[in-house]
Amino acid sequence: MDELNWLQWPAMVVTIVAAWFVASTLKSRRLLGFWCFLLSNVLWIAWGIFTTTWALVVLQIFLAAMNVRGMVKNDD
Repeated sequence: MDELNWLQWPAMVVTIVAAWFVASTLKSRRLLGFWCFLLSNVLWIAWGIFTTTWALVVLQIFLAAMNVRGMVKNDD
């Protein structure tokens, strides 16, 4: 299972890319950023389960909920 340890690096990169797009003034780029954030949440949750870092898993679940909220508000 050590091969899952590498998952933290793509999770970090996707999180940074997501933050970049969410900060855009274009609605379509912000939406892409929210989808990237959701992908990063999934990656961090997978890594958190692998490493048994349960606080990280819970944090990512709540952050995913906030990302969904941001996507909905982006449509306004």
